[in-house]
Amino acid sequence: MERPLSLLEEMSMPDPNFPVKLCTSRFAGRGRILFEAHWHNHMELLYIRSGHAIVECNYTSYEAGPGDLIAVNSNDIHMGILLSDEIEYDCLIADLGLLQSLSPDAAETKYITPIVQNRILFRNVIRGDGQLNACMEQLEGEFAWRQPGFELSVKSLLYRLLTLLLRGYVEVRLTEPESRARLRNLERFRPIFHHIETHYTEELTVDSLAGLASLSRFHFSRLFRQLTGRTVTDYVNRIRINKSEDLLRNTEKTIAEIAMAAGYNDLSYFSRTFRRYRGLAPSEVRVQR
Repeated sequence: MERPLSLLEEMSMPDPNFPVKLCTSRFAGRGRILFEAHWHNHMELLYIRSGHAIVECNYTSYEAGPGDLIAVNSNDIHMGILLSDEIEYDCLIADLGLLQSLSPDAAETKYITPIVQNRILFRNVIRGDGQLNACMEQLEGEFAWRQPGFELSVKSLLYRLLTLLLRGYVEVRLTEPESRARLRNLERFRPIFHHIETHYTEELTVDSLAGLASLSRFHFSRLFRQLTGRTVTDYVNRIRINKSEDLLRNTEKTIAEIAMAAGYNDLSYFSRTFRRYRGLAPSEVRVQR
């Protein structure tokens, strides 16, 4: 599978005049990557119907199962790995600019605009919220049947979703300058993330990556941790371990060959690192296939 040229995913919509879509995805094959690390300017909600997955948002890992809702804020870097044999989930993606109007009112000024500008960020994992899950079920029905008034109903349900998220699951409120700075830094680091994704088998040092970004080591490390929540070493190890787990589950390569393919020259260090991130030895993952 070819990787995108960068982590930025350009989002297409079936109807450019109504930029919201919902699809139901079904996958099989424990350990497969559901979606590679990427980010986009739209909000995304994943509603797990069955099965289990690891979902990483800004490189924090969460295990999600039936009834869980994953809220992916605009510009959140996210990826998913299948933990069970099969999974089914709904994916709602919306350009919340759809909810803005030409004549701003209190609702737009206080809530919609800050969300669109990424100044209000929601908790990434929400477990067992019956009201939110009911909204997702209703949206799935609207997209399935597309009865007259479909667009009005979808917009009303989006308002309902945002209301519930605002009342119970706000994680961060950023000022407008903070939001602009975060987006600016994310754009600046996009080539760095792509370089790591395509050169993870090589030696990657803070100094070399800071040089690519034309930043001092200190400034680079600080911004990198702000954007990812990880050190460079931890970030690189996570990518390598994700790649190696995929190879363990889906190829006949030996564990030594997989360690080399993931960028580890020392088999013992690879095994220790793999266990630290996955809680299992590589050999234990191999027999689970």
